[in-house]
Amino acid sequence: MMTGFERYTKKTRRAMFLEEMEQVVPWGRLCALVEPHYPKPGNGPRPKGLEQMLRIYFVQQWFNLSDPAAEEALYDSAGLRQFVGIDLGSEPVPDETTICKFRHLLEQHNLGEEILGTVNLHLQAKGVRITTGTFVDATIIHAPSSTKNRSQSRDPEMHQGKKGNQWYFGMKAHVEVDSKTKIIHTAAATAANVSDVAMLPDLLHGKETRVWGDGAYQGQTEVIRECAPRAHDFTQRRCRYKGQVVDEVAWAKNRTKSRVRAKVEHVFQVMKLKFGFVKVRYRGLKKNAQRLFVTCALVNLFVSRKKLLLSAA
Repeated sequence: MMTGFERYTKKTRRAMFLEEMEQVVPWGRLCALVEPHYPKPGNGPRPKGLEQMLRIYFVQQWFNLSDPAAEEALYDSAGLRQFVGIDLGSEPVPDETTICKFRHLLEQHNLGEEILGTVNLHLQAKGVRITTGTFVDATIIHAPSSTKNRSQSRDPEMHQGKKGNQWYFGMKAHVEVDSKTKIIHTAAATAANVSDVAMLPDLLHGKETRVWGDGAYQGQTEVIRECAPRAHDFTQRRCRYKGQVVDEVAWAKNRTKSRVRAKVEHVFQVMKLKFGFVKVRYRGLKKNAQRLFVTCALVNLFVSRKKLLLSAA
């Protein structure tokens, strides 16, 4: 239906978000990271532009889109096409197979973790320093537990883990978050049945002076000292004993630690509520781990966007 020239418009939250991401994402650095692995023009069809495909891939993570949904969203939204750099008058949107192949390229060369490292180096160069205080925590990313699929089985690389009195099936995202800037320094992905403390040595970078964690990390003082010799253990302690006797001193200390440690939940809020990474999309741990690393990099850029925009002004 023809409506004539549009007289009324409004800048949506999605448009404002994309404008911010346009400025804060280090496109040049990330393209240089992927470029050695990207197909070169030859005798076959000319490959799509690298930056264009990287922008589509990030749009997938920001708006939690599958490969077919990303193609449809680009045809549907002029704002997304403008951000990606597609003019339908001269070229079509890359089809879902092309989008899938680019994602597989990143997964094949384990570029997700390198993207996280590159983003963190970019943030440090812009003055967002990683300090010596750190939070360690983990969250469960759900996976389909149904066997009503082609293989008639659940994903063998996913397992169930217990949180409180509830069992969950999926994978677990372990993160180390800077206590001042809320930047994710390190991330790891495991099946949900792997305990939080098992991944603690893989998360610490060694320069910490303070380590906060919930009750799952209690009793790990020696491990923390081995990995970070100068670090003080601020993980929460048990305050209830047999007969439900409450240790008032330990309880008060836990309350103080919880107020500080609560910042790590802001990171999970962006990851799960803002970017929609609540459930795994792919089968197998490796693919979802690469998505986790990239999502952590995008979370860092989102959390630091105000500082980055000020430095660019």
